[in-house]
Amino acid sequence: MKESIDIYGKPYNRSLLVAVLLIGTFCTVLNQTLLTTAFPTLMKAFDISASSVQWLTTGFLLVNGIMIPISAWLINKFSSKKLYLTAMTIFLVGTITCFVAPSFSVLLIGRLIQAAGVGISMPLLQNIMLSIFPPEKRGSAMGMAGIVIGLAPALGPTLSGWIIDHYTWRDLFGMVIPIVIFVLILATFLMKSVINLSSPSLDILSAVLSTIGFGSLLYGFSTVGDDGWGSPKVLGFLAVGIIVIGIFVWHQLHLEHPFLELRVFKSRTFTIAAILVGVVNMSMVGAELVLPLYIQNIRGESAFHSGLMLLPGAVIMGAMMPITGAIFDKHGAKRLAISGMLILTAATLPFAFLTQETPIPMIVILYALRMFGISMVMMPVTTSGMNALPMNLISHGTAVNNTFRQVASSIGTAILISVLSNVTKSNLPKSDLLKTLPLTYKNQALNATLSGYHAAFFTAVAFGLVGFAITFFLQQKNRKGEQIG
Repeated sequence: MKESIDIYGKPYNRSLLVAVLLIGTFCTVLNQTLLTTAFPTLMKAFDISASSVQWLTTGFLLVNGIMIPISAWLINKFSSKKLYLTAMTIFLVGTITCFVAPSFSVLLIGRLIQAAGVGISMPLLQNIMLSIFPPEKRGSAMGMAGIVIGLAPALGPTLSGWIIDHYTWRDLFGMVIPIVIFVLILATFLMKSVINLSSPSLDILSAVLSTIGFGSLLYGFSTVGDDGWGSPKVLGFLAVGIIVIGIFVWHQLHLEHPFLELRVFKSRTFTIAAILVGVVNMSMVGAELVLPLYIQNIRGESAFHSGLMLLPGAVIMGAMMPITGAIFDKHGAKRLAISGMLILTAATLPFAFLTQETPIPMIVILYALRMFGISMVMMPVTTSGMNALPMNLISHGTAVNNTFRQVASSIGTAILISVLSNVTKSNLPKSDLLKTLPLTYKNQALNATLSGYHAAFFTAVAFGLVGFAITFFLQQKNRKGEQIG
């Protein structure tokens, strides 16, 4: 078959290649959230503050976000086999560094090395899936990729909580090492070069502008939760990010061979898909962060149990991804996206009325419904956008789409956390009440905190409504390979 021949004309086993890709990428993407429930343990182990330990996630996401725009150049420059082996080797080095880390500084360096590997492997996975499957089968293919990209981060907190309860924090990294070594061995024999190369030259200025611009923007949004929107540091980094990204865009549009091809936005289908996926991420990631806070702070559950409550939703999303992919191949993305956004928005609304007595089963079911809705939107819409691009722009489309998602996730998280904290603060009782009527103060403080959660979820509902409106602009079944430029 045509799709089972690599760029050198040699046959290969597509199923085995996909299996190697999915196992390897599952390990790398899992690490995005694997440390979430381990933070208290790490704070004790290294005697560090909450703001310091948060850098294990913030730094990871920053480097990951910086690497994604660079991935388009790497994918076009180097063979997919060498690039995948390199990405997994970088990730392995980072994981071993974390496993043996004698200090917090070394642990952080290991996390940043891991992130560089993930920033290459995740876009590479999507590019390979789009390259080795024809447009009419890409929905199912991206559905398989969606199992990894959607399920792995959702499993992280639950798995992390269980390991921390039964073993040590080092085992979070130790369990991954043999799997990655196994993947590297398999990839040496089963991975093939399947993406045509164009050998673009590296524009150093573009790489620098991309790194500074997206790095500053992501860092700015990541610090809003701690410092607030009025912080000079937040405003400064956001301003630098926006200005430098503006210069980056202008520079790309004046290059004969751009570092990141922004002409993908000339495709109406791709543009609508990218915006919609960004909005879905804003709703998904922000709520994923706020809900565990409610479960732990209001309901008094452990981090492990809060992760366990979100697990059914993660499993449902993972199971649905291939199914929605197959439906997309037959019917397109529009009806799926409209139905999915409606379910997502409707299932988010009850969270805006949470109380201290809201039944736990209701929370689990509603969250699972949200993830069910997301599974109907995320990969089908992404695939519809990619199908609108010619093959030579797929790598750039993937990089743009993933960067868009990363920035949207950061914005969504920043907005929801700031709404949560600001509404809570504005409704807190006066401190002198604590001395005169401590029980009254406690009740009013609890109600103030609940008001914060209500406002955050109302904001998530607003994101959902925006996304629902955008779905009506999707084509019923988009044209394959729109002519661009």
